[in-house]
Amino acid sequence: MAEPAYMHTMVTKPEYANTYENLAFTRGDDGVLVLRFHTNGGPITFTGKTHEDFTTALEQISLDRDNKALVITGSGDVFMNQIDGPSLGEIFKPAIWEKIRIEGAKVLQRLIELPFPVIGVANGPATVHSEYLLLADIHIASERATYGDIAHPGFAITGGDGLHVVWEEVAGTARAKWLLWTGEQIDAQTALQWGVVSEVVQHERALERGIEIARTLAAKPALYRSLHKQTLNLNLRRRLVEDVPFGMALEGLTAADLAYQNAAG
Repeated sequence: MAEPAYMHTMVTKPEYANTYENLAFTRGDDGVLVLRFHTNGGPITFTGKTHEDFTTALEQISLDRDNKALVITGSGDVFMNQIDGPSLGEIFKPAIWEKIRIEGAKVLQRLIELPFPVIGVANGPATVHSEYLLLADIHIASERATYGDIAHPGFAITGGDGLHVVWEEVAGTARAKWLLWTGEQIDAQTALQWGVVSEVVQHERALERGIEIARTLAAKPALYRSLHKQTLNLNLRRRLVEDVPFGMALEGLTAADLAYQNAAG
């Protein structure tokens, strides 16, 4: 996938640009940082290493004063639709799951606590960790985007890692239950009707539109960007802090039970 077209702005890379295997970064002189998930430059296969690295990267992004807005997107024609389950480790063991739980909770909280706006761009299927997009302050979807959860129903592990909170908050209880029980998917227009996305645009324009909005918001005063971010995320932050730890505890139990059932054979 080509680097984002910033249109008349100088593109540089932050000092952590080459630190993470599955995260690519570019930044315009307007302070808009683009984070692109990838595996070897193409669509990402999410791994345990990605899970760990994204947590750390968000902390670095937050502390980097040259960042004024963040755009997150995928590579090629996919946001995220593949996951390497075994790479997460022996998640049925309490110590391993606790590491995953801490990382998962920190990612969600750091996304909404960044001191500047986040623009999510679904450049294609978002059926793994769609909550990353739903937590964005503004969410742009390519007309080719689809949404759902293939991982948890596929593994028969409850989706307590934030999906249950974020989908309920954004789409409503009944829709969230249907989506997360059935493993079905919705297209971009349905997501727009549900209030999940802010705009649906032509596929080729999705990233450009996200950067365009990010640039406008990056030009706002720094304190406004930080405090407005906090103001608009008060309820969502409260839900994440209160409900994700319990949800992930239940998810860990189903992972342990799955391991037991497999061993019992």
